[in-house]
Amino acid sequence: MDVSKSPAKIAGMFDAIAGNYDLLNHLLSAGIDRRWRKQAVRSLRLTGTERVLDLCTGTGDLAIAAGTASPGAARVLGVDFAGAMLRIGLDKLRSARLTERIALVRGDATQIPLPDTSVDAVTIGFGIRNVEDTEAACREIHRVLTAGGRLAILEFSVPTFPIVRTAYAFYFNRVLPGIGRLISRHNAAYGYLPASVGAFATPQEFVTLLQKVGFVSVQARPLTFGIVYLYVAQRSR
Repeated sequence: MDVSKSPAKIAGMFDAIAGNYDLLNHLLSAGIDRRWRKQAVRSLRLTGTERVLDLCTGTGDLAIAAGTASPGAARVLGVDFAGAMLRIGLDKLRSARLTERIALVRGDATQIPLPDTSVDAVTIGFGIRNVEDTEAACREIHRVLTAGGRLAILEFSVPTFPIVRTAYAFYFNRVLPGIGRLISRHNAAYGYLPASVGAFATPQEFVTLLQKVGFVSVQARPLTFGIVYLYVAQRSR
């Protein structure tokens, strides 16, 4: 499976499945994706005054979670380069009357359209592995964070426990692509998902990358038997 990550390819793929993206996320994770997002937002320790950037926002679920938490962010900006995903996200914001607190804009994770030290926290939900230049994106995140600002990244991983790993491999490589193709009618997207997870950095490799670009207090926390990791870090003060 081709796991090349040119912006045009990734944006086109996600635009093609945008209409079924939320349904499939909840269905294929048995609804656990909502819990993962809540854990990511809790790790930010928001007080109600923060400006939060949700990078690779997709249809805005993590941005919404950050904006509606109790306490939640004062302002949230979601950035993504897939226009169809953003349009669906905007419809969700309008329906929930959240457009005054949460905004969505089109942009590239490796060239974030924000000034230096302009946000208090950054989140990414299952998007960092889709960025062509992961290190450049991490450097950009570090640039836009204020001193002491927090980072929370959710990303899939390959479990290390043998039984879980076997079950996970069967589900991710056999079951998930079939369901994804049936509902989305897109042949490539749900084959790309397991391939991209296998090709992404290991948790320790990603921790090392975050440290390399300047983050401190970096942790990789396994969730749901290591199917997902929550990476938390801070920009030094």
